[in-house]
Amino acid sequence: MSPRTNDGEPEPTRRAFDRPAPTTGEPATDGPDAGTPVTDPGHPARPARTTVPDAGKAAAAATDRTPPTPEPGATGPGPDTEAVTAPGSDTGATETTKTSGAVASAAVTESDADAGTDSVTGSAAVAESGAGAGGDAGRSGRAGSRAGDAADDGHEHGETGEAGRGDDRVAAVRRAGAAGRRWRAAQLSACAAMLAVALTAGAVALGAVRDGRNVPVATAAAVAPGLLASGDLDASITALQAHLRAQPKDFGGWATLGLAYVEQARTKGDPSRYPQADQALGRSLALRPDNDQALAGRAALAAARHDFAHALELADRALEQNPYSERALCSRIDALVELGRYADADAAVRTADERRPGVPVFTRYAYVHELRGDVATARRVLDRALAASTSPGDIAYVASQLGQLAWNQGDYASALTHYARALAADENYLPALEGRARAQAASGQRAEAIKGLELIVARYPLPGPLVELGELYEARGAEGDRAKAEDQYSLVDAWTAIARANGVNADLDTALAAADHGGRDTALRAARDDWSRRHTVHTADALAWALHVNGKDAEALPYARQATATGYRNAAFLYHRGMIEKATGHAADARTHLAAALKLNPGFSPLGAREARTALETLEASK
Repeated sequence: MSPRTNDGEPEPTRRAFDRPAPTTGEPATDGPDAGTPVTDPGHPARPARTTVPDAGKAAAAATDRTPPTPEPGATGPGPDTEAVTAPGSDTGATETTKTSGAVASAAVTESDADAGTDSVTGSAAVAESGAGAGGDAGRSGRAGSRAGDAADDGHEHGETGEAGRGDDRVAAVRRAGAAGRRWRAAQLSACAAMLAVALTAGAVALGAVRDGRNVPVATAAAVAPGLLASGDLDASITALQAHLRAQPKDFGGWATLGLAYVEQARTKGDPSRYPQADQALGRSLALRPDNDQALAGRAALAAARHDFAHALELADRALEQNPYSERALCSRIDALVELGRYADADAAVRTADERRPGVPVFTRYAYVHELRGDVATARRVLDRALAASTSPGDIAYVASQLGQLAWNQGDYASALTHYARALAADENYLPALEGRARAQAASGQRAEAIKGLELIVARYPLPGPLVELGELYEARGAEGDRAKAEDQYSLVDAWTAIARANGVNADLDTALAAADHGGRDTALRAARDDWSRRHTVHTADALAWALHVNGKDAEALPYARQATATGYRNAAFLYHRGMIEKATGHAADARTHLAAALKLNPGFSPLGAREARTALETLEASK
């Protein structure tokens, strides 16, 4: 990332689009033949790119300016005490018995400045499972998020209350509890309790007190934005908390802390961090209205919660204050992509590349090109981003993106190489762990893939690995595997409840999971709701598939065609389109798209690929 000069202009850095054009021509804009398949690394099919609004790196969470040092002797409320331990500190099995619910909401009461204490009062509305010991189960966000490490040593200090609006969430957790009483009861109980401890934080607060004890931390004289790029986000947050205790009127410090919480929610799979981020960013704006750092942080928060229209509005406001805000430029690109405004996103990423070239912009530049089917450019820009990466977080993120793109193109050997590099930088980086397991499964290493995913979900019960593991169990078909698979799928409702309780719109996640492994009606309702807000290729695909599983194939076909219209090379999209065409009597088109899906990425799904091959054989036999 290029450093800022004193006048706000970034120092010159080589831009993404200054590089030579790819040797391949611009791909066609429709159908499976759009572009030539390549075997070089890059992104995967991401039904939910939106969970990585900040390019998946701690450095991107940093603000664009060094916060000013507050006036000497300034007084005011210090950072509120934090009821959630910085992720990375596992509390152990004994901690998991302290709570038994999924967070429904949390409210923060700020500490009294005149009292001079570190304590805060707060409340968290808790949806209790009622399923008995081992009945609590939660399922958290996409690849890249983690839940277990957000466990709180001091959550007893907050007050928990009944969740008056949590009936459906209670039912969801109870359903998960019922599934947990099968053979994996003990394992699922541990996962559930981990999520409960992580997300039932007594008070959503922002300090450094645990269990009534002051935790010694190093107090920085000033908080530099680069602090969050150091590679240890948890330590950076602790230092920020200590700094804000001493300098509570540092609006830039509060903005940086808010962005750090957004990043922490993404990397740790803990949506309860979003209210904390909102609190910190609100404090920053109260101290300095319309400061670009906090506005950009609010834009990133809105994008993380999938409120993309609001994210775009906030990003534009931040850019009015500071046209060179990297965070605002990146959030603007994210919002435009996730609203389906791809031409505007292309213009926005070029503007960002002119103003603030660096790893966060390069990764978005690559993704915009990938959505157009220009895989060669996406790969080349990601290679450039990896070469420019220096921190472990940057290296792990960009290498994982390269691995995902390679996997999406069916190049499993390259994918495994890139994931190995990511894990060399950060051995616990969840997207790389999950991606490696997916690539192993696709290349025939099913036993290794299942073992890896079992280790992941034992600690991080998140939707991506849970669904992948469930499908691998089904594909293996050994005795008891069907029940094991259902255990994985049963947790999706609990995760959805947790996400929604913390302000995350989970319609796309719900539609994708429910269409194959849940209620058909639920899938269609969620897909229609998401389509009413945004028209992306991912939403079009989800709506098409939800309509298909509900027997509405004639209505589904236009959406399936729209999902593949940009040239985005995604085997799952081609498979869905082929199956819908088969159901509507378009046999020749169905053969074309099913064959294209299997040629592009023959291991795109443990179950979907098998069904695609069966359907294609049936079509070939009926010619």
